[in-house]
Amino acid sequence: MFLDKLDWRYATKKMDPSKPVSEDKVAQIVEAIRKAPTSSGLQPFHLFVIRNPELRAKLKAAAYGQEQLTDGSHLLVFAAFDGYNDARIDAIVDQHADERPGTREMLEGYYNNLKSMYLPREDHVNFEHAARQTYIALGFALAAAAELGVDSTPMEGFDPAQFDEILGLKDKGLKTVVILPLGTRAEEGDWLAPMKKVRKLAEDLITEIN
Repeated sequence: MFLDKLDWRYATKKMDPSKPVSEDKVAQIVEAIRKAPTSSGLQPFHLFVIRNPELRAKLKAAAYGQEQLTDGSHLLVFAAFDGYNDARIDAIVDQHADERPGTREMLEGYYNNLKSMYLPREDHVNFEHAARQTYIALGFALAAAAELGVDSTPMEGFDPAQFDEILGLKDKGLKTVVILPLGTRAEEGDWLAPMKKVRKLAEDLITEIN
């Protein structure tokens, strides 16, 4: 049951480097990310799936030495658009029009209106908007990983500027937002593994309005 999988998952603190995640499962997690919904279908982010040990070691140093980046087998880096422009929005229109024949006129009307709202805004405002969309994809990744029995650790504890420099993101118009190491929990040495999962009680978190 899906909710049982969510009880099973936790932010893994220690991973076993001898137990890599299968490429089949990683591919399914990546596909879940690709299928995540975003505002107006813009998908304003890029996903880096990093296996290279040397590169992950460099990124680990920019993540305050957190071992999951190298003890895990894969590192997912979510980088959001640093802003919006005509080309980025037009690319969405072109793809949708190609895959849904007869919709271009309607799409151009919708996305031209979107441009009139987004493009005059300062880049930092649009970056924050893109970053929020990126977190939807992160949520899909976490859920997919749990469903597949893959351990993961969502992280904001890193230096985004260093990540951007190491990965050469400035020239790509991207900024690192959040990272997600994937691996297999170590049987021993993870202080969090035996702990009870703690969440707010439903009555403290949820208000039903009928």
